[in-house]
Amino acid sequence: MKKTVMALACGLVISGLSTIALADDHGVKSEKQAQSIVAFRQSILKLVYSNMGPLGAMAKGQIDFDAAKMETNAKRIAQLGMMMEDYFAPDTSGFDVDTEALDAIWENSADFNQKAMDMVEAAQALEKVAASKDEDNYRKAIGAVGGTCKACHDAYKAD
Repeated sequence: MKKTVMALACGLVISGLSTIALADDHGVKSEKQAQSIVAFRQSILKLVYSNMGPLGAMAKGQIDFDAAKMETNAKRIAQLGMMMEDYFAPDTSGFDVDTEALDAIWENSADFNQKAMDMVEAAQALEKVAASKDEDNYRKAIGAVGGTCKACHDAYKAD
């Protein structure tokens, strides 16, 4: 699994460099470029989701408390969150792409970017809770990360 995640991440970085470089001025120049950018965004969001799944199950008591897993997943979510501003900066709203992203992302990018940073900060706080093996507060810390996801989805994701 680690090799698969690393391969996906490396592929995203290598492939993304040329696509994001083309959109460096945030002007998307073609539908093909817009589709590529959307694919990278969706990959980042899928990785966030895959790391939140076990955390949510832990918070609900569906799986056992695992501080190491919690710390790893929180670190990953924080790292992925730090990528969002760059990957969402190119405005793809004028292209026919398969996405659930609302145009409001580019109409209010400062708020969108703040929501991404809220997720980063909540994930970093969770990482500290996990590192201290704090079984009294980990559910609340996981909930805080989930709350940042919900806040962004409520404002910027189509249902």
